[in-house]
Amino acid sequence: MGYSQLAFAASKLSGQYVEQGNKEAWLDLFAEDACVQDPVGESPLDPTGKGHVGKAAIAGFWDMVIAAGKIDFTIVSSHPAGNECANVVKMVNTLPGDVTMALDMVVVYTANAAGKITSLKAYWDFDAVQKQLQ
Repeated sequence: MGYSQLAFAASKLSGQYVEQGNKEAWLDLFAEDACVQDPVGESPLDPTGKGHVGKAAIAGFWDMVIAAGKIDFTIVSSHPAGNECANVVKMVNTLPGDVTMALDMVVVYTANAAGKITSLKAYWDFDAVQKQLQ
């Protein structure tokens, strides 16, 4: 299996595990020194803009961002190339109190030769999502 197919497979599993709320399986997809930037750049979820690096930090990201809601993660299209896969995604997150947040995003996954995710970069507008929640 080529690198792009490894990244594609890992990206599909990542979305499935997020929908299932399966933190342990999701974390197992990542290399030990992986980086998650969701969203890319500085935000209240990542004040430095450098991402959540290493499995402990990625687990903290899950607890802070993913665990609170019920997420519907729909991959609209996938574009594997090289050791990466870019997915166009529609995501709906239902938070406590039936507060719903919907967003379109592009998520780029990079995988190593073992099929582990070394980088996950999610491109979406934090400010636009904040306006939805107000």
